[in-house]
Amino acid sequence: MPVAARRGPEAVRGPVAAPGPAPRGRRFPDPRLTGLGGGLFCVAAMLLLGALDALLFGSSLIAYGVLFLPVCVLTALWVRPGDLLTAPVALPIAFVAGLFPVADGSAGFLGSLMGVFTGLATQAGWLYGGTLIAGVMVLVRRVRWVRSRRRRTA
Repeated sequence: MPVAARRGPEAVRGPVAAPGPAPRGRRFPDPRLTGLGGGLFCVAAMLLLGALDALLFGSSLIAYGVLFLPVCVLTALWVRPGDLLTAPVALPIAFVAGLFPVADGSAGFLGSLMGVFTGLATQAGWLYGGTLIAGVMVLVRRVRWVRSRRRRTA
């Protein structure tokens, strides 16, 4: 059909090129979260993992701490370069938020709050370790980002 006789979007666009070859192999997702998005991601992930830990593992604080480490790594990897320094700040907040479903508190809100503080006191190693891992990853990414920006401007 000639281009002049076509109607609709094809007449405006013209012929459409064939799509290029599909990328080979599987690639990991490469999302770029803002500082707020990274914080929301890690809080939501820890709330979900805390609830799953309470359901599947009987509120095991060790399992919760182990599950915290991949969330730290993913948050440090997925935050945009401009917002890198927010990732280590959001992680302890997410750790506390996820402790609420896991905390042993059977006497209402104050009992639950006491369980969260007890969990923070007994699982501080996981909290410090995950935050340290994310902090080191963020600093390495930040140094590489600053160096690449300097090379582009020089």
